[in-house]
Amino acid sequence: MSEPGDGGEADDCGKTFGVEEEFHLVDPETLGLVTSPELTRQAAEQRLGPNLRAEMLTSQLETATPVCTGLDELRAALVAGRREAAAAAERVGAAILAAGTHPSAPLSRIDVAENPRYDRLVERFGTIVRQFNLCGCHVHVGVPDLSTAVAIMSHARPYLPLLAALTAGSPFHTGADTGYESFRLAWIALWPQGGIPPRFGSAADYLAAVDRLVELGIAADSTELLWELRPSARYPTLEFRIADACTDVDDAVLYAALARSLVRTLAASVAAGAEPSGLSDPEIRAARWRAARYGIGDTLWSPARAAVVPAATALDDLLAELRPDLERHGEYSEVAELLAAVRSRGTSAQRQREAFAARGDLDDVARLLVRITAAR
Repeated sequence: MSEPGDGGEADDCGKTFGVEEEFHLVDPETLGLVTSPELTRQAAEQRLGPNLRAEMLTSQLETATPVCTGLDELRAALVAGRREAAAAAERVGAAILAAGTHPSAPLSRIDVAENPRYDRLVERFGTIVRQFNLCGCHVHVGVPDLSTAVAIMSHARPYLPLLAALTAGSPFHTGADTGYESFRLAWIALWPQGGIPPRFGSAADYLAAVDRLVELGIAADSTELLWELRPSARYPTLEFRIADACTDVDDAVLYAALARSLVRTLAASVAAGAEPSGLSDPEIRAARWRAARYGIGDTLWSPARAAVVPAATALDDLLAELRPDLERHGEYSEVAELLAAVRSRGTSAQRQREAFAARGDLDDVARLLVRITAAR
């Protein structure tokens, strides 16, 4: 990403985007975690294909789409990536499962890959690294420079809980119902460099803060910041990291479409001289907690109204706010249909609880997740 002060135009934001998906590896019969250090090594060496990557745990695998420009292109790339990941997993007798957490895997099954970077994380943060059995979905949206990325990031913070609620998919952890729709978000809050990012007045402020966090030992560099929205250190993008791994491809497409439209919409606001929301950090953390705890089943913070409202109203507000941009780019009908679908059938978390309620068996939950993940 270019240095602060380059002054990118609003029209340059959101032209491209891409998605990274993280998956659990599971035994197709027992549905328990499969650990494979060899598969992790092959992925790290890019011997499994250009779109597959290693993760911190040897029971996980990541896919990354190519740079995309449209929703149809992105959907095709996501499906292709899942097929590649499934084929790689099959080499070690595993299937892939997309959810924020594995519903029943014990923490004793967690195996951190051999890597000096991960060794440093374990030394720095201790047991929370060895219990980090979480998978997310990350959307990269193209931005022209760091100044633009930081400005949009500050405006986007109040919207992150809405995206979290829509993509919640981790109600179960280590064999228990956590009471959360996204326990993954609750767990990430344990990390000192996790959660919703602070508000920064400029790119220089952001860079100075990163330097101070490195000096304090929280991170070796900006790639180790677990903020749920951050400028990418590798690409000219703003990276949305708030979502649990999306079980259904449709939900990943919806999340990516909303994130990109939000960047385009807020870029125009920034260019027009609008100020970020005055919502304080404690209030944003509370809104994030409510989204993680209740998902779309209760109330949510609506940035449009600056108030807590029924979740359905907050989602209507979000779609209405993004509608001009979505219509301008020919995406409104598809996004509206995808949003209506998830509200009708439920989020991954809601579907998991429905599966569990039928017989009280977490294997039914895992089986459902594997089936939906593999659906094309």
